[in-house]
Amino acid sequence: MPHYGNLQKVRDGKRTFGITPHIPGGFITPDNLIKIAEVAKKYNAVLKITSGQRILITNLKEEDLENIWNELGMEPAVKNIYSVKNVEICPAAFCKRSKANTMTIGMRLSKKFHGASMPNRAKIGVAGCRNACGGVYSKDVGVIADKTGFRVTAGGSSGYNPRIADIIAIDVTEETAYELVEKTFAFYQKNASFGEKVSDFIERIGLNDFKKGVNSQDPKEFDYNHQNEIV
Repeated sequence: MPHYGNLQKVRDGKRTFGITPHIPGGFITPDNLIKIAEVAKKYNAVLKITSGQRILITNLKEEDLENIWNELGMEPAVKNIYSVKNVEICPAAFCKRSKANTMTIGMRLSKKFHGASMPNRAKIGVAGCRNACGGVYSKDVGVIADKTGFRVTAGGSSGYNPRIADIIAIDVTEETAYELVEKTFAFYQKNASFGEKVSDFIERIGLNDFKKGVNSQDPKEFDYNHQNEIV
């Protein structure tokens, strides 16, 4: 396995690296949590809970990265920076405020789209109520449950050019919401320029044309084979 380590801040000429294992939706088994802790302790690492519902293992030496990945036995969270990086999911099945168990659709989206190549990095947010925990409105694509159905959002960004996502569908079924995410990514992948985020794509073509394009898009045109790895 390639190293999949990110160079961290260089201090006094010493290069240290960080790695981030893939933890679907932020849900992790006790055994894997213990394994991360044991490996981190062995290699004098520092652990950081990230905003993307993952665990960063940092302060690592480059020569140790391959052994660390082998000992973890986990997949990297990001293999290609131009991809769907993560799916953030609220704990809807355990929350008294949730209007639907959106953990189901969240894990389904994670299984299908995590790591899929895109014109630029993309994130998905899924929430069980309109509190939209996990910052769904700041994600490139989002799904939110409500009393009357599901709503789908697109074009959110919390990066260099922050933007609140647009609502592209409201009061649809869970299956329709899932299909709209498929269509959104297929349309985005097919028509956006390289390096263009979903938010920039919407700003360029206009929300109405974006919604028309998504609704007329065949999700089967999504290219799952185009997944170049960029370390």
